[in-house]
Amino acid sequence: MSIFPYIYYMISSFNITSDDRQIAIYAGMVTSAFAFAEFSTGVVWGRLSDKVGRKPVLIGGLAGTAVSMMIFGFAQSLPVALLGRALGGLLNGNMGVLQTTVAELITAKEHQPRAYAIMPFVWCLGSILGPALGGALAQPCESYPSMFARDTIFDRFPFLLPNLVCTAILVCGVTIGILFLEETHEDRKHKRDLGLEAGRWISKHLKRRSKATLQSEKAETVNAEESDNLLQDDLPPGYRTTEGSPCLPSSPNQSAKVVACNQQQINHSAKGMPKAFSRQVILNIVGYGILAYHSMSFEQLMPVFLSTPVSHESPSLPFKFTGGFALSTKTIGFILSLQGIYSMPAQIFLFPFIVQRFGNLKTFRFVMMTWPLLYFLVPYLVLLPSQLQMLGVYACLLWKITAQVLAYPSNAILLTNSAPSMLVLGAINGVAASTASLCRAFGPTVSGMIHSWGLKMGYTGLAWWACGLVCVLGAIESLWIEEMEGRMDIAESRDEEEILDGTYIDPLAIDAAISSVNFVSEDRTPQDQKSTLSKAHCTLTCSEVPPSRPPTRQ
Repeated sequence: MSIFPYIYYMISSFNITSDDRQIAIYAGMVTSAFAFAEFSTGVVWGRLSDKVGRKPVLIGGLAGTAVSMMIFGFAQSLPVALLGRALGGLLNGNMGVLQTTVAELITAKEHQPRAYAIMPFVWCLGSILGPALGGALAQPCESYPSMFARDTIFDRFPFLLPNLVCTAILVCGVTIGILFLEETHEDRKHKRDLGLEAGRWISKHLKRRSKATLQSEKAETVNAEESDNLLQDDLPPGYRTTEGSPCLPSSPNQSAKVVACNQQQINHSAKGMPKAFSRQVILNIVGYGILAYHSMSFEQLMPVFLSTPVSHESPSLPFKFTGGFALSTKTIGFILSLQGIYSMPAQIFLFPFIVQRFGNLKTFRFVMMTWPLLYFLVPYLVLLPSQLQMLGVYACLLWKITAQVLAYPSNAILLTNSAPSMLVLGAINGVAASTASLCRAFGPTVSGMIHSWGLKMGYTGLAWWACGLVCVLGAIESLWIEEMEGRMDIAESRDEEEILDGTYIDPLAIDAAISSVNFVSEDRTPQDQKSTLSKAHCTLTCSEVPPSRPPTRQ
């Protein structure tokens, strides 16, 4: 995101063309290099995360991005810039792995909308900081001559400073990840993590508290533990708080069911990857790719559109007209960062509200069917009166961000729920990330070429309208997508079926029966023993609940 405000001027500084209309093509190539490289390794990173865990892949992706940004900052030619972006794509496998990590953290379906809003929320935060840093820090010798003198490293490499700042942020991210990020992979999360232990040690020793406060807290902890122990001793089996923990099975039967379920998933996944890609999984991945294609094309076309010089030619309506807004990098960065300010609260509050009210599938279809109109209208912003042009730009960006806020997490939830097993979700998200990367690679490149052809022929809106046609295809494809039951729906339905199919015995009755059986050994006569066992049988029989009336779980 940080390169978008200055990519037009960076390509221009390479002096590879004297035609301003060709710059859009080269800008699209630089933007697409990252996505092409990410496509080639997306599946590899996804499957690697299934084997070695999510944390190493996520940290490695951040480190690879930092190295690539340093190369890109020192680039003085197009090949070096392409190399830096491509290296970042090769070493960055975070998108699919992040979605898998979020999916593994969710234990209840009603939490999905808010959980899947977290990653877009962070993306929105980056969309604020990235363009703002890129636009404000690019060419510092021209923007801040009093602070950055000529004939320095920042004069020789005018686009190094924003990449240096982004690299420092990435280094902080790697450090935080090593020290505080927990593993979520089922087979890896219980293994020892030296980085996490070091982070806990640091956190413990950084806390400076008074001796009186510590003693007070210890006293409260002891009292709370004693109270909890007394309460736990009084509760019957099945009603104790530790037995309802997600990490601890509430009964041996439940533990056996979990093991059997995991073993069944392992057996299915061992038969091969094709089992993971059902019809609905493929449809969701295709929808994700189409969404990535035209949304990334928008991200690349809008800065170029805002940077294009103003045209003084008379338009030939309805379609033939040219020109842009001729805005500076600082203004473009400010405009692009404002969209992130809106998208953050929209992601946290608007998306969960809309999805809980209308559902994931309806939300996704509605967005895909209304999005093409935006692509049709954007080119006509240059024909508005000058006092209304910027208002129109902000309105279109608001529309675009709202559509993205609703579409991306909805598609991610639909894809996760369509996965046949959590054990192959890493591979599925890897393929989805690769598909999206390929589409993100083709999107800016193809759109840049179409935009250049359109400017030669006098049609500024040609690339925008082409993206609108792709969006129409996505709207049609969404009609075949179905909302599948996720693993949480299946688990809940199985629990209900088990209650309905069998009899339910009150845990209090089990305790009473066990106590009666233990008391048999203390009876002196065979008649007393027989009487005690009969009472125990009667207690269990009377506590049975008919299948048609399952008990309410506490």
